[in-house]
Amino acid sequence: MQLNKQRIYKFAKGKNVLVLFVVTNSVYAIMLLHTIPRVMQFSNGMKLLDMMPSGYTPEYVSKLFATLGHEGRRLYLWNQIPIDMVYPFLFGICYSLLLIYFFKKINRLNSKILYLGILPIIAGIADYTENFGIITMLNTTPENIQTIAQLTNVFTLIKSIASTIYFVILLVTIIVLLAKKMKKRISK
Repeated sequence: MQLNKQRIYKFAKGKNVLVLFVVTNSVYAIMLLHTIPRVMQFSNGMKLLDMMPSGYTPEYVSKLFATLGHEGRRLYLWNQIPIDMVYPFLFGICYSLLLIYFFKKINRLNSKILYLGILPIIAGIADYTENFGIITMLNTTPENIQTIAQLTNVFTLIKSIASTIYFVILLVTIIVLLAKKMKKRISK
């Protein structure tokens, strides 16, 4: 797979990354502060599938959907899911460019390390697949969710693993950048 590095470098500039970061996290804040709590009013304390990074069982899905009832499932499908169809795209692009931006800052842009910027895109694709599974289950509940729940759970786990690895790499990169800046400051 050949990456067009010049095009990627062009977009991984401070202002672009900052604007994307603000937009991405504004959408995330809307989900965390509005749409998810609105659906969770019907969940009796059960977590929504989107918010379970370690996965879930088909039995949990059945219990959650039964607990949500018709109105909770309707809100999940028509309030939470639509905004969560925007977020994975923003997450993938924003956090890829953010990592590449920091790689540029520490002079570590070679073709191999640049591929780490794909992790947020993998997480975003897995998030979309998870969303399509949730939509399917919400539309077919309570029948026939066993297989769909198991498959959707796989994509939930892929999303979680890719995101976790990404944030560890981002944290290490930021620590390296700060160490370089401190070393430079001390040497002056």
